[in-house]
Amino acid sequence: MHDRLDPQGTRTLNLTLDLSLRIGELLLSSGAGAADVTATMQSVAIHLGVRQPEIDVTFTSLQMSTQPDPGEPPVVQMRQVKQRDIDYADLTAVDELVSDVLLDRVDLDGARQRLGRITSTGHSTRRWAITLASGVMCAGIAVQLGGDLAVVLSAFVAAIGIDRIQLGMARRRLPGFYQQVAGGGFAAVLAIVAASLSDEIDPSLVVTANIIMLLAGVGFMGAIQDALSGFYITATARITEALLATAGIIAGVSAGITATEVVGLAPERLIPGRTSFEQLLVTAPGAAVAAAAFAVACYAPWRAVAPVGLLAGLAFVTNQVVLDASASRPLGAGIGAFVVGLAAFAVAGRFRVPPLVVVVPAVVPLLPGLAIYRGLSLLTEGDAMVSVGLLSMVTAATVALAIASAVILGEYIAQPLRREARRLESRLSGPRLVGPFRARAVRADYAPATD
Repeated sequence: MHDRLDPQGTRTLNLTLDLSLRIGELLLSSGAGAADVTATMQSVAIHLGVRQPEIDVTFTSLQMSTQPDPGEPPVVQMRQVKQRDIDYADLTAVDELVSDVLLDRVDLDGARQRLGRITSTGHSTRRWAITLASGVMCAGIAVQLGGDLAVVLSAFVAAIGIDRIQLGMARRRLPGFYQQVAGGGFAAVLAIVAASLSDEIDPSLVVTANIIMLLAGVGFMGAIQDALSGFYITATARITEALLATAGIIAGVSAGITATEVVGLAPERLIPGRTSFEQLLVTAPGAAVAAAAFAVACYAPWRAVAPVGLLAGLAFVTNQVVLDASASRPLGAGIGAFVVGLAAFAVAGRFRVPPLVVVVPAVVPLLPGLAIYRGLSLLTEGDAMVSVGLLSMVTAATVALAIASAVILGEYIAQPLRREARRLESRLSGPRLVGPFRARAVRADYAPATD
């Protein structure tokens, strides 16, 4: 069909590869796993007539090729991923577009036009609302940690300041590492200054709440998912990015503490807060609010915000109950994440969003932010604390692995795969958190909803 004597066929082939690559680029930049991106690109290309497309996805680039005729050279296209922003509005819109393509509700030209509108149209949610959501998220985390009203308000103000600082730095194209340094430094300075003005404010809780907020956007789960799916190069790159972002937070917090000491403020040792089983009636709503607010901050469709919060609250309660019974944080986090994975498929289908939009915000309260913070902090305190710091880092890594693997296991059990999806899964391991399974296996009668 696509030979050198058929310019129209060659043009169609090039446009199809370009559409698939642009879809993959948007999914990858929004945090989708490499396996999901590969499966989506492959499904779209094959459905539009490309024979045996070869796809290579890495952390920074996507490449797609096909050879319509063995006697002709292959057609190869490539795109670079230059920007990474968690944007669940665009992710959901692209997921709907993929479903419509696979259900023959839109042709190649129509799909390209829709994708162009998705990438060029702004959001209905104002930027100030995203800043406010970041503050609410941090306040919810402060409640989850057991903070009082003064701590909650301080965490709220600090989160708003961090968001505006990082937004200004992002507009000037400063690397994410420096943005994390600035955020951690601002959190530490504000917490210590607030504590010096009021004895009711525990600076450790304020700093910890802001650290978890900064960690929420770090792709730990995506990195583990890629590793479990066999995309080791992408997983290594994502892990490196996550560790660099985390190191930036710790460097910023340390710099903030040092700055306050220079001006005469001597903070007490910043010890992350703890929660107990008896506080669940207070801390669980905090976890739910934090997850829902994070979803809003990532432009998730409004119809999914409340379900995300409820699922996160349930996962946090499950985690705390298991932790109280077994004293094993990896076990508690793993079972809580399994609950999220088990329910995410049904919740996503009911509210017409990709499961990724549900999973990532819902596991925010379970993230090992405290263990990572303790570990990196102890590693900077001298040789005597190195072993303790390394143990804390190993615990954090174990918790992260438990969360990611448990979520994927929940998806394996919950996701009903039909014939075409099973055929795709036979070539690509791992359940789909976003992509082509939604077209035929989830909602064949799908009709996009509006907020």
